[in-house]
Amino acid sequence: MLTLWRPAAKNAALAIFVVAAAGLGGAWILQSLGYEPCELCLKQRYAYYAALPLALAAFLAADANARAARFLLALLALIFAANAALAFYHTGVEFKWWIGPADCSGAYQSAGSMGDFVKQLQTIRVVRCDEVSLRIFGFSLANANIFISAALAFLAARGMLTERAPGR
Repeated sequence: MLTLWRPAAKNAALAIFVVAAAGLGGAWILQSLGYEPCELCLKQRYAYYAALPLALAAFLAADANARAARFLLALLALIFAANAALAFYHTGVEFKWWIGPADCSGAYQSAGSMGDFVKQLQTIRVVRCDEVSLRIFGFSLANANIFISAALAFLAARGMLTERAPGR
């Protein structure tokens, strides 16, 4: 019978931590090179920001409190599944399958006069969610994030389901 790969909770947590840190580092490097993120890109980073302390806590708890580690991995699985859905939504906006949010389209409202509004438009640079600024191997970062987030959700779920070995 074929058994599916089951990483130990500690290994899954460590892998998630490393991938989340690398993902954020890569995003910050690209941003420092002039690739400004759109509003949806910034929102997709929230899962990675949350993953760092949660994965570290799951890693540290894995030996002492397996139940807590499994809970944290379940939480990470949900976070990354939701992030994969957000990345899919962003991909749809990029492909023009549906309309993106107003804060990605340059639709700003002014509380003051028309002159204030024009000044505001002159100082604001809107990074559009429906235009891809960088493709790597044909994928936009939102496209790639679908697969990365789905893989991290799967890894967290598999790590959560791992039985604790005797003597650990």
